Amino acid sequence: MAGGSSGFVFGLTTAALVTVGVLAYQASATVPVGLSEPRTSISPAAAAPEAPRDTTNPTALPAVSGSGERVVYSVDADRVWLVDARDRVTRTFTVTPGSLDPVPGTYPVTSRANSVTGTDGTPIEHVVRFTAVDGVAIGFSAAVGKPGTTADTDVRTGGIRESREDGDALWEFATIGVKVVVVP
Repeated sequence: MAGGSSGFVFGLTTAALVTVGVLAYQASATVPVGLSEPRTSISPAAAAPEAPRDTTNPTALPAVSGSGERVVYSVDADRVWLVDARDRVTRTFTVTPGSLDPVPGTYPVTSRANSVTGTDGTPIEHVVRFTAVDGVAIGFSAAVGKPGTTADTDVRTGGIRESREDGDALWEFATIGVKVVVVP
């Protein structure tokens, strides 16, 4: 009888796996077009509504930047805000973006590096990465060396460059897991 019960259990297990497979296939067939695509393929305009801006105060924190401790990066304004847990801006500064922009959304800081060479060949420090676009890492960094050093503009880069002083502040603030909110 032992052989018969193991065959019965095998049959039930097989039937359950087939049922789960059919249900998964049916569920995947009903996913709206574009929903199952990776985040990097969504255009920034389609990903988030336009954030209202205080045109009289360009350093004002965008209204739709979330809450709690976070780094806010405005792609359109080329500006970063460091916001503490009480929603107070502790620092804001302008940045120079790379050739690739991150898609608006909320990301955790995923990796950091004290000093490396950027994809454009520039020595950089205090690298804080939070996403990737088309296989290129996107993150904040400060160039080491002479200010105004020209980088190779033909290379696809995701480095959002800041001054060394601002880079020091962001490095101290944005540890692994801290939210980075990207707004238009």
